[in-house]
Amino acid sequence: MSERSQFNPLEKLITATFLAPADPKLDLVLERIVDVPCELVWAAWTTPEHLMQWFCPLPWKTIECEIDLRPGGKFYTVMQSPEGQKYPNTGCYLEVTPGRRLVWTSMLGPGFRPQGEDSEGSCGPAMTAIVAMEPHGAGTRYTATALHKNEAARQAHADMGFHDGWGTALDQMVASIKKMQTAV
Repeated sequence: MSERSQFNPLEKLITATFLAPADPKLDLVLERIVDVPCELVWAAWTTPEHLMQWFCPLPWKTIECEIDLRPGGKFYTVMQSPEGQKYPNTGCYLEVTPGRRLVWTSMLGPGFRPQGEDSEGSCGPAMTAIVAMEPHGAGTRYTATALHKNEAARQAHADMGFHDGWGTALDQMVASIKKMQTAV
C-alpha cells in the first residue's frame, strides 16, 4: 500500500472491494489458465496496438484504442461491427498494478469524472471490470470479472454473451501473443 493510501480511507475501501470475492448475483467471472507468460498478457492489455488485435470477437474489430495507464487515466476503444457501425467506449482506470491487475469502469470518464450509462462514448452495460493475472508455471492464471450494479444489469450482460465474447477475445489474445512470440 502506498504511503498516500494509509491516509485515504476511500482508497482503502475501493481496494478492499476489488479484492473481495465475486458476488454471483451481481458479477460475471471468466477464469482460465492460459499458456502464455504473464508479462505478455500484461503487454496485450496495456499496449494499444496489441489490444486492437484481439479485444473484441471477430468479425468485429477494435479500430481505435487510447490507454492512459494510471488511476484516473482514460481507457478508450472503438469497436466496429461487421456492417461498419462504430461503438465507442470510454472508461476510467481505477487501479493499475503493473503486471498483475487492471481495474476500470464505464461509469467514470478520465479524471474520475462521472458519466451516465447513456452518456456519449459509452455502450453496453455499466460495469466495473477487473482483469487479474498471476504467473502459473510457464503460463498465466487469468481472471476477468465484470461487476454490475444489480441483478438485471448482470443478466443483461450475460445475455449479451459475456462468457462467449470475453472467452473468444481471450483466445484471440493468446493467439496474438503466440504470433508475436514466433515473430521475434
